[in-house]
This record gives sequence, C-alpha cells and structure tokens, in this order.
Amino acid sequence: MDVKLKPFDFQAAVARAGLRVDGTPLARPRVEPAEGGGFRTAMTQALGNVSRAQLEAGRLQREVALDNPTVSLEETMVAMQKAQIGFQAAVQVRNRLVSAYTEIMNMQV
Repeated sequence: MDVKLKPFDFQAAVARAGLRVDGTPLARPRVEPAEGGGFRTAMTQALGNVSRAQLEAGRLQREVALDNPTVSLEETMVAMQKAQIGFQAAVQVRNRLVSAYTEIMNMQV
C-alpha cells in the first residue's frame, strides 16, 4: 500500500473553518428568514394581537363607563376575558423561553 501525504495547506484549513489567518471569525452575511415564516415573525404577530386585544378591551371599558348605548356590558366582558387569556398565554410562552434559555446556558460544553 502506497500512502502519499500532501503538504498541509494552512490557508485552506483556516478558510474552511470560517476564520481569518489571525484566528478571528470571518464576517458572514446575515441570513434573512424565509418570507412569511420564522419564529421572530410569529412572536411579533402574536404579541401584536395580544396588544390589540388589550387596547380594544380598554376602549370598550371606557365606552361602558361613559354610558355609550351602542356598547354592551357583555361585549366588554368578553373582550376583557380574551385580552386576559391572551396575556396569560404570552406570559407562559415567555416563561418557557426563559426556562429553555437558562437550561441551555447551564449545559456543560
């Protein structure tokens, strides 16, 4: 069996590792998520929906307090419950994300 060794190409090895010759990382172009998807987009939309529900509930509460005959108490209470449930869900998601982050940060490398 004939084994031939090629000389080690340091420049190529550094480039494959994504580093400069001095060992610092190369600046990589930022990768944008695919259109219409991604975790950031989903979270932004969900938090926007929670915020809109809370604003709507607040508006309806003001209208009821001002005796607006076109706004019913039942409609106001339903809007308040929807806003509360949405907020509680957002808090639970936040708690799970913080817990997952903490768990990852405590992992042994």
